[in-house]
Amino acid sequence: MSVEQRFEPEADRVARIVREQIIDGERAPGDKLVERDLATELGVSRVPVRDALKTLIAEGLVTPRPRTWAVVRTFTEADVEDLIEVRSAIETLTFRLAAERRTPDRLVELEATLDREEQAARDHDATAAHRAGADFHELVAATAASPLLDEIGAITASRLRWLLGQHVDLQEMVDEHRGLLAAIRAGDGQEAARLAVGHLRTSRDAARARLAQQGETARD
Repeated sequence: MSVEQRFEPEADRVARIVREQIIDGERAPGDKLVERDLATELGVSRVPVRDALKTLIAEGLVTPRPRTWAVVRTFTEADVEDLIEVRSAIETLTFRLAAERRTPDRLVELEATLDREEQAARDHDATAAHRAGADFHELVAATAASPLLDEIGAITASRLRWLLGQHVDLQEMVDEHRGLLAAIRAGDGQEAARLAVGHLRTSRDAARARLAQQGETARD
């Protein structure tokens, strides 16, 4: 059975759609997420919407409100700093293990994902570039081949995708990913870990700039 033909529970589908909308910026911080409205929009009952919102709350992308609605989370600089601290530890280990456990097939997949990201950057397609960049990180995690690390990383995986989605300089993100892939390909775990921390700092700066811009817009 192909990926397209696999059954996807309604709650998972709703969570996936709303998650992508939040990460892609289609739903802005503070936007209301009302069960009734989402059910109508997505053609489902309110039960899977309710379950999807619980999932997104657990992932840190949505903030609950009383009764039957929630809002898209408004991230603060403190939230970003907390995320960077935690993900720095996770990414350091992930990229080091990926360099040590790389396989020829996985390197081909990483290269293809990075090529997709670079093409999107050339096309000035920020959404596609951000998605491919996040896919690159998830593929690196798969290359690290550590089920326990996957479990730990999953807690903040959606927030990491949000963080990577704050990059405005798409080519800078591609270039940093190229450097990371080169270190993985060379089997240099120490260099891969060092570059991973630097890459997160770039993401932190991008998020700070975006939050500052949002603050100025709100004041206007």
